[in-house]
Amino acid sequence: MSTLKITKKHHRHLNNPFPSTPTYLPIIQGNLFINSQTLPPNQNSPLGKDFQLIWSTQNGGYLSISHVSHPSKSLWSTIPGQAFISAAMAETEVEESRGSFAIKDRDVNLVCDHQSIEDIILINQFDDFQLDYLDLDHLKTNSKFADSPVLIITGHIFSKRTKKWLQSSSIYRSASARYWVLFDQKENNQIGFKVKIGQPKFQLHHHPKASPSTSLGRYRRLRRKLRRHRKWKLGWCWFLTRTKGLSINSSSEEELGESNVVETALEFNRVCLTYASERNERFFGFGEQFSHMDFKGKRVPIFVQEQGIGRGDQPITFAANLVSYRAGGDWSTTYAASPFYLTSKMRSLYLEGYNYSVFDLTQPDRVQLQIHGNAMQGRILHGNSPLEIIEHFTEATGRPPELPEWVISGAVVGMQGGTETVLRVWDKLRTYKVPISAFWLQDWVGQRETFIGSQLWWNWEVDVTRYPGWQQLVKDLSKHYIKVMTYCNPFLALMDEKPNKRRNLFEEAKELDILVKDDRENHTWFQIQRLM
Repeated sequence: MSTLKITKKHHRHLNNPFPSTPTYLPIIQGNLFINSQTLPPNQNSPLGKDFQLIWSTQNGGYLSISHVSHPSKSLWSTIPGQAFISAAMAETEVEESRGSFAIKDRDVNLVCDHQSIEDIILINQFDDFQLDYLDLDHLKTNSKFADSPVLIITGHIFSKRTKKWLQSSSIYRSASARYWVLFDQKENNQIGFKVKIGQPKFQLHHHPKASPSTSLGRYRRLRRKLRRHRKWKLGWCWFLTRTKGLSINSSSEEELGESNVVETALEFNRVCLTYASERNERFFGFGEQFSHMDFKGKRVPIFVQEQGIGRGDQPITFAANLVSYRAGGDWSTTYAASPFYLTSKMRSLYLEGYNYSVFDLTQPDRVQLQIHGNAMQGRILHGNSPLEIIEHFTEATGRPPELPEWVISGAVVGMQGGTETVLRVWDKLRTYKVPISAFWLQDWVGQRETFIGSQLWWNWEVDVTRYPGWQQLVKDLSKHYIKVMTYCNPFLALMDEKPNKRRNLFEEAKELDILVKDDRENHTWFQIQRLM
């Protein structure tokens, strides 16, 4: 089941300056169960050409991956006796205001927190092995390690917890689902992993003291409640595909046995991968971050949004939240989050794809990755230093072009104020013989006063009142090998109140019908900051 509710939150005048912390799914912990009939007590398997996986039943069972160059150093390992794959069905509510978001986990309808391992399969040839869930074809066509061994782990995740809408004095429920985990080598220093969760199956059990007629009547009422609950849950979900209903595997309702499997068209929308971490291990990365270097003990969401004004520091966060909902942000809000980290123990992992994810580092002995979806994909990196790990990471994800020499030959002076202010600051810097590469003039388009303070005129033409003699200024700086840098974004502002405009880009874009519109409204709603 995948449910999503989106709410736009903003008031023209005053907003809650202390917005509540979004509720979220807590870290999931469960037990690991081993099928001793199909699993060996210990197993050392090659992963591609450069990695190996160790399976051991010691202390309840665990997995460990290492590079063949350092077989004693674990790059990734599970916690002995504890589940490393889990999943849940939860409702999501997203509040949005002017690029600031709050993502909330609402009702959690199902958690499968326990796990069994039933088979560890080492595959050398894919021609005769079919597994649609994991799409093995890409290994043959896209990977240069297609002829190397690939490891697949299969089993079930399950739960014995009961949700209120399935509770009865005579009927209670457990749930289970099949899972698949695939490990395959991607690069000389990278192992790929993929997790896929199947559809859940519910097992309805009957209390031994309940009479057959009582059980049958309550069972029928339960089916009606399930139908009503499903309709109610899906009614406000704007994108959910309609389910095909429930089917009960039994000969007849009158001959209902001790337990029955309820198959549904629902899907998990939370997948978790849990693995071991050392207590003194420090975690770095996660993209552009401003408030912390070490994220051990933090719950790190990976979501691109406005970084916030204040980010928890007072009183500026209070003021920003008051005039625009959640505009103050917090320590985790960032323009450029990335699902990548490296640790002080030279371990590294990153996720692939675009689903919203959370790295939960709040427990001292483990990491839990939570992803919104029914599958997870990523890579585990090997490296002997932070530089090596970064090189291996960018080898796969791409690297920015090398910076031009002029950028690093002197100071890039970011400032505002107009032509006279720039000339005055330039003259003072020359007095102190400060090498200058560029002036970055964010306010080249002029400034306007709004209810949240001074903002730029988003019309993307030079404001000749604020910067008279613009062309001459650029030429004078260029003679001294100093560049002029500006700023631009994809927003357009209404220009009714700007006296010295030469063009009106908002009206031009409106006439060309190239503005982003809100399809949820009957009327045209322009994705423009009209109030700002």
